[in-house]
Amino acid sequence: MAMAAGGKEEGEPMMDMNMTPLIDVLLVLLIMFILTIPIQTHAVKLDLPQNSNTNTPPPIDPVKNKIIVTPTNQILWNGSPISLGILKQYLDQTQVMNPIPELHLQPDPQARYELVDQVLAVTKKAEVEKMGFVGNEAYATF
Repeated sequence: MAMAAGGKEEGEPMMDMNMTPLIDVLLVLLIMFILTIPIQTHAVKLDLPQNSNTNTPPPIDPVKNKIIVTPTNQILWNGSPISLGILKQYLDQTQVMNPIPELHLQPDPQARYELVDQVLAVTKKAEVEKMGFVGNEAYATF
């Protein structure tokens, strides 16, 4: 006394489509689509000078300004603490000088990346041309 579900006779072929392979193919296509999406990066585009053997290095300018980003979230301009707004004003003043002084940026290895990124954004907005990173030996791994 077995009860047949749906009123179908026993032994009759099933006429429903098997959805499992279709779902598997769709999942594989979805994963492939996700992998082909480009990774979004948030970076500050800053044109730095390129080393080339044909160009001779410019003469060393006697006026150099140094920005230090400390681990205590301070920005130092030639040793004096300043804010991002004052940094923008200083950079704007240096860009109208003749000759344009060099700018040395020295972030501490323990400094917050967000603050260093904000300093780089300010230098880009001020269109600083002569800029270099100093103290990179602190990041070297031996």
